[in-house]
Amino acid sequence: MAAAGTGDRDLGKYWDRVATDWQGEEFPDGWRGHADAVNLALCARWWPRGPVRRMLKTDLFDEVAGRGLLPALRTKAGSAFAIDRSFQASHAGGRRTGASVVNADVRCLPFAGGVFDLVVSNSTLDHFDDVAQIERAVIEIHRVLAPGGRLILTLDNPANPVVALRNALPFALLHYARLVPYYVGATVAAPDAQRMLRATGFTVKETTALLHCPRAPAIAMFGLMRWIGSPGICRGLQSWLMAFERLERSATRHRTGYFVALVADKEGA
Repeated sequence: MAAAGTGDRDLGKYWDRVATDWQGEEFPDGWRGHADAVNLALCARWWPRGPVRRMLKTDLFDEVAGRGLLPALRTKAGSAFAIDRSFQASHAGGRRTGASVVNADVRCLPFAGGVFDLVVSNSTLDHFDDVAQIERAVIEIHRVLAPGGRLILTLDNPANPVVALRNALPFALLHYARLVPYYVGATVAAPDAQRMLRATGFTVKETTALLHCPRAPAIAMFGLMRWIGSPGICRGLQSWLMAFERLERSATRHRTGYFVALVADKEGA
Protein backbone atom coordinates (compact mmCIF):
# COMPACT_ATOMS: atom_id res chain seq x y z
CA MET A 1 0.00 0.00 0.00
CA ALA A 2 2.99 2.26 -0.09
CA ALA A 3 2.63 2.10 -3.83
CA ALA A 4 -0.15 1.70 -6.28
CA GLY A 5 -0.62 1.49 -9.96
CA THR A 6 -3.75 3.45 -10.78
CA GLY A 7 -1.67 6.41 -11.90
CA ASP A 8 -0.88 9.07 -9.31
CA ARG A 9 -4.49 10.18 -9.03
CA ASP A 10 -6.09 9.52 -5.67
CA LEU A 11 -3.59 6.81 -4.76
CA GLY A 12 -4.01 7.40 -1.06
CA LYS A 13 -7.79 7.19 -1.32
CA TYR A 14 -7.59 3.98 -3.34
CA TRP A 15 -5.36 2.25 -0.81
CA ASP A 16 -7.44 3.66 2.05
CA ARG A 17 -10.40 1.74 0.62
CA VAL A 18 -8.30 -1.42 0.34
CA ALA A 19 -7.06 -1.02 3.91
CA THR A 20 -10.59 -0.48 5.20
CA ASP A 21 -11.86 -3.57 3.36
CA TRP A 22 -9.04 -5.77 4.62
CA GLN A 23 -8.65 -4.50 8.16
CA GLY A 24 -9.82 -7.12 10.62
CA GLU A 25 -10.99 -9.49 7.88
CA GLU A 26 -8.14 -11.99 8.09
CA PHE A 27 -8.44 -15.12 10.19
CA PRO A 28 -5.25 -14.98 12.32
CA ASP A 29 -4.01 -18.42 11.25
CA GLY A 30 -5.11 -18.18 7.63
CA TRP A 31 -3.25 -17.50 4.40
CA ARG A 32 -1.81 -14.24 5.69
CA GLY A 33 -0.44 -16.05 8.72
CA HIS A 34 1.27 -18.55 6.44
CA ALA A 35 2.72 -15.76 4.27
CA ASP A 36 3.94 -13.91 7.37
CA ALA A 37 5.67 -17.04 8.67
CA VAL A 38 7.45 -17.60 5.35
CA ASN A 39 8.57 -13.97 5.12
CA LEU A 40 9.73 -13.89 8.74
CA ALA A 41 11.82 -17.02 8.16
CA LEU A 42 13.41 -15.32 5.15
CA CYS A 43 14.16 -12.18 7.18
CA ALA A 44 15.72 -14.25 9.96
CA ARG A 45 17.95 -16.01 7.44
CA TRP A 46 19.03 -12.79 5.76
CA TRP A 47 19.20 -10.56 8.83
CA PRO A 48 22.43 -8.52 8.93
CA ARG A 49 25.21 -9.88 11.10
CA GLY A 50 25.97 -6.50 12.59
CA PRO A 51 23.67 -4.42 14.80
CA VAL A 52 20.58 -2.91 13.19
CA ARG A 53 20.12 0.48 14.79
CA ARG A 54 17.25 1.57 12.56
CA MET A 55 15.15 -0.46 10.15
CA LEU A 56 12.43 0.53 7.68
CA LYS A 57 9.50 -1.51 6.33
CA THR A 58 8.09 -0.09 3.11
CA ASP A 59 4.39 -0.85 3.63
CA LEU A 60 1.94 -1.98 6.29
CA PHE A 61 -0.38 -4.26 4.32
CA ASP A 62 0.71 -7.33 6.29
CA GLU A 63 0.05 -5.55 9.56
CA VAL A 64 -3.44 -4.49 8.42
CA ALA A 65 -4.48 -7.87 6.99
CA GLY A 66 -2.96 -10.01 9.76
CA ARG A 67 -0.27 -9.99 12.42
CA GLY A 68 2.36 -8.90 9.94
CA LEU A 69 6.13 -8.82 10.20
CA LEU A 70 6.86 -5.70 12.22
CA PRO A 71 5.96 -6.98 15.71
CA ALA A 72 8.68 -9.62 15.36
CA LEU A 73 11.20 -7.57 13.37
CA ARG A 74 11.17 -4.55 15.68
CA THR A 75 12.39 -6.71 18.58
CA LYS A 76 15.65 -7.27 16.65
CA ALA A 77 16.32 -3.61 15.78
CA GLY A 78 17.14 -0.58 17.87
CA SER A 79 14.18 1.27 16.36
CA ALA A 80 11.66 0.37 13.67
CA PHE A 81 10.03 2.67 11.13
CA ALA A 82 7.40 2.00 8.49
CA ILE A 83 5.67 3.89 5.72
CA ASP A 84 2.46 3.39 3.81
CA ARG A 85 0.74 5.35 1.05
CA SER A 86 -2.59 4.80 2.80
CA PHE A 87 -3.43 6.97 5.79
CA GLN A 88 -5.76 4.25 7.10
CA ALA A 89 -3.02 1.61 6.90
CA SER A 90 -0.49 3.96 8.49
CA HIS A 91 -2.80 4.68 11.39
CA ALA A 92 -3.84 1.06 11.96
CA GLY A 93 -0.32 -0.32 11.44
CA GLY A 94 1.24 2.15 13.85
CA ARG A 95 -1.35 1.38 16.50
CA ARG A 96 -0.90 -2.37 16.17
CA THR A 97 2.89 -2.53 15.95
CA GLY A 98 4.23 0.35 18.02
CA ALA A 99 6.60 1.29 15.19
CA SER A 100 7.22 4.87 14.09
CA VAL A 101 4.93 5.22 11.07
CA VAL A 102 4.82 7.86 8.34
CA ASN A 103 2.16 8.23 5.66
CA ALA A 104 4.45 8.38 2.61
CA ASP A 105 5.27 7.01 -0.84
CA VAL A 106 8.23 4.66 -1.27
CA ARG A 107 9.24 6.59 -4.39
CA CYS A 108 9.82 9.73 -2.29
CA LEU A 109 10.90 8.73 1.19
CA PRO A 110 10.76 11.46 3.86
CA PHE A 111 14.07 10.48 5.46
CA ALA A 112 17.60 11.78 5.26
CA GLY A 113 20.16 9.79 3.31
CA GLY A 114 22.00 6.93 4.96
CA VAL A 115 19.87 6.63 8.11
CA PHE A 116 18.78 2.97 7.94
CA ASP A 117 20.81 -0.18 8.41
CA LEU A 118 18.06 -2.38 6.98
CA VAL A 119 15.08 -1.95 4.66
CA VAL A 120 12.51 -4.73 4.36
CA SER A 121 10.36 -4.35 1.26
CA ASN A 122 8.11 -7.36 0.81
CA SER A 123 5.79 -7.11 -2.20
CA THR A 124 5.58 -3.32 -2.04
CA LEU A 125 7.13 -2.46 -5.38
CA ASP A 126 4.90 -4.61 -7.59
CA HIS A 127 1.90 -2.25 -7.54
CA PHE A 128 3.19 0.33 -10.02
CA ASP A 129 2.17 0.75 -13.64
CA ASP A 130 5.66 0.33 -15.07
CA VAL A 131 9.17 -0.84 -14.28
CA ALA A 132 10.50 2.74 -14.28
CA GLN A 133 8.54 3.36 -11.06
CA ILE A 134 10.08 0.26 -9.47
CA GLU A 135 13.52 1.61 -10.39
CA ARG A 136 12.63 4.96 -8.85
CA ALA A 137 11.66 3.27 -5.60
CA VAL A 138 14.87 1.19 -5.56
CA ILE A 139 16.91 4.39 -5.97
CA GLU A 140 15.11 5.94 -3.00
CA ILE A 141 15.68 2.87 -0.85
CA HIS A 142 19.36 2.93 -1.80
CA ARG A 143 19.55 6.61 -0.82
CA VAL A 144 18.19 6.11 2.72
CA LEU A 145 20.38 3.07 3.45
CA ALA A 146 23.69 3.59 5.21
CA PRO A 147 26.82 2.37 3.40
CA GLY A 148 26.85 -1.39 3.90
CA GLY A 149 23.14 -1.32 4.75
CA ARG A 150 20.97 -4.20 3.62
CA LEU A 151 17.82 -4.51 1.52
CA ILE A 152 15.55 -7.57 1.77
CA LEU A 153 13.26 -7.37 -1.26
CA THR A 154 10.43 -9.53 -2.55
CA LEU A 155 8.45 -9.04 -5.75
CA ASP A 156 5.76 -10.93 -7.62
CA ASN A 157 7.45 -13.61 -9.71
CA PRO A 158 6.50 -13.37 -13.41
CA ALA A 159 8.21 -16.71 -14.08
CA ASN A 160 5.50 -18.44 -12.04
CA PRO A 161 2.78 -19.60 -14.51
CA VAL A 162 -0.07 -18.44 -12.28
CA VAL A 163 1.44 -14.97 -11.87
CA ALA A 164 2.18 -14.83 -15.61
CA LEU A 165 -1.44 -15.68 -16.42
CA ARG A 166 -2.69 -13.09 -13.95
CA ASN A 167 -0.46 -10.46 -15.55
CA ALA A 168 -1.74 -11.35 -19.02
CA LEU A 169 -5.43 -10.87 -18.11
CA PRO A 170 -7.18 -7.52 -17.55
CA PHE A 171 -7.16 -6.44 -13.90
CA ALA A 172 -10.78 -5.29 -14.14
CA LEU A 173 -11.89 -8.78 -15.13
CA LEU A 174 -9.87 -10.48 -12.38
CA HIS A 175 -11.11 -7.99 -9.81
CA TYR A 176 -14.74 -8.43 -10.89
CA ALA A 177 -14.34 -12.20 -10.56
CA ARG A 178 -12.93 -11.64 -7.04
CA LEU A 179 -9.70 -13.39 -8.02
CA VAL A 180 -7.46 -10.36 -7.41
CA PRO A 181 -8.65 -8.13 -4.57
CA TYR A 182 -6.44 -5.09 -5.26
CA TYR A 183 -4.32 -3.60 -8.00
CA VAL A 184 -1.17 -5.45 -9.08
CA GLY A 185 1.11 -3.85 -11.60
CA ALA A 186 4.44 -4.32 -13.30
CA THR A 187 7.00 -6.69 -11.87
CA VAL A 188 10.39 -8.02 -12.89
CA ALA A 189 11.94 -11.46 -13.12
CA ALA A 190 14.85 -12.40 -10.89
CA PRO A 191 17.64 -11.69 -13.45
CA ASP A 192 16.16 -8.26 -14.26
CA ALA A 193 15.78 -7.45 -10.58
CA GLN A 194 19.42 -8.33 -10.00
CA ARG A 195 20.52 -6.07 -12.84
CA MET A 196 18.37 -3.24 -11.49
CA LEU A 197 19.85 -3.52 -8.02
CA ARG A 198 23.42 -3.67 -9.31
CA ALA A 199 22.87 -0.65 -11.54
CA THR A 200 21.67 1.28 -8.49
CA GLY A 201 24.78 0.47 -6.46
CA PHE A 202 23.80 -2.69 -4.60
CA THR A 203 25.76 -5.91 -4.29
CA VAL A 204 23.32 -8.78 -4.65
CA LYS A 205 24.15 -11.49 -2.12
CA GLU A 206 21.50 -14.10 -2.85
CA THR A 207 18.34 -14.65 -4.86
CA THR A 208 15.60 -17.19 -4.25
CA ALA A 209 11.86 -17.77 -4.62
CA LEU A 210 9.29 -18.32 -1.91
CA LEU A 211 5.64 -19.19 -1.21
CA HIS A 212 5.45 -22.38 -3.24
CA CYS A 213 2.16 -23.82 -2.01
CA PRO A 214 -0.89 -23.64 -4.35
CA ARG A 215 -2.23 -20.27 -3.35
CA ALA A 216 -5.86 -20.32 -4.52
CA PRO A 217 -6.67 -23.79 -3.07
CA ALA A 218 -4.94 -22.83 0.20
CA ILE A 219 -6.96 -19.61 0.51
CA ALA A 220 -10.16 -21.56 -0.22
CA MET A 221 -9.33 -24.14 2.46
CA PHE A 222 -8.54 -21.44 5.00
CA GLY A 223 -11.82 -19.74 4.12
CA LEU A 224 -13.70 -22.98 4.77
CA MET A 225 -11.96 -23.40 8.11
CA ARG A 226 -12.87 -19.85 9.02
CA TRP A 227 -16.51 -20.48 8.09
CA ILE A 228 -16.75 -23.52 10.33
CA GLY A 229 -14.79 -21.72 13.07
CA SER A 230 -11.87 -24.08 13.47
CA PRO A 231 -8.61 -22.22 14.28
CA GLY A 232 -6.98 -25.48 15.40
CA ILE A 233 -7.47 -27.09 12.00
CA CYS A 234 -6.20 -23.86 10.40
CA ARG A 235 -2.96 -24.14 12.36
CA GLY A 236 -2.60 -27.74 11.23
CA LEU A 237 -3.19 -26.72 7.63
CA GLN A 238 -0.59 -23.99 8.00
CA SER A 239 1.98 -26.52 9.21
CA TRP A 240 1.16 -28.81 6.29
CA LEU A 241 1.57 -25.97 3.79
CA MET A 242 5.06 -25.29 5.12
CA ALA A 243 6.12 -28.58 3.52
CA PHE A 244 5.72 -26.92 0.12
CA GLU A 245 8.43 -24.42 1.04
CA ARG A 246 10.98 -27.21 0.63
CA LEU A 247 10.60 -26.54 -3.09
CA GLU A 248 12.84 -23.52 -2.52
CA ARG A 249 15.75 -25.98 -2.61
CA SER A 250 14.71 -27.37 -6.00
CA ALA A 251 16.01 -26.37 -9.43
CA THR A 252 12.48 -25.32 -10.40
CA ARG A 253 12.01 -22.88 -7.51
CA HIS A 254 11.61 -19.88 -9.82
CA ARG A 255 8.69 -21.65 -11.50
CA THR A 256 6.84 -22.71 -8.37
CA GLY A 257 7.45 -19.69 -6.12
CA TYR A 258 4.92 -16.86 -6.22
CA PHE A 259 7.57 -14.35 -5.20
CA VAL A 260 11.18 -13.71 -6.11
CA ALA A 261 13.31 -12.66 -3.14
CA LEU A 262 16.65 -10.87 -3.15
CA VAL A 263 19.05 -9.71 -0.46
CA ALA A 264 21.47 -6.95 -1.40
CA ASP A 265 23.91 -4.68 0.40
CA LYS A 266 24.60 -1.06 -0.40
CA GLU A 267 28.14 -0.65 -1.66
CA GLY A 268 30.66 1.54 0.10
CA ALA A 269 30.87 -0.13 3.52
